Amino acid sequence: MTDKKFLTPRQLTERWGGEIHERTLANWRASSRGPRYLRIGGKILYDLAEVEEYERRHTAQGTVEYAKWRGRD
Repeated sequence: MTDKKFLTPRQLTERWGGEIHERTLANWRASSRGPRYLRIGGKILYDLAEVEEYERRHTAQGTVEYAKWRGRD
């Protein structure tokens, strides 16, 4: 069995250097944007593997590549 690692919204904002705030994550969840998450007993958790996948999908090599996915998740 694989042991999954999870991040709270606060831990995710810390991972991203405080550039994205917890309120932004809440807005993203409400609009089906951002990394996938779990809601367990009212608590929000982000699977680290899902966060890493989201980061891979949103890593651009240059401005042309960035323009292709800008505004999309």
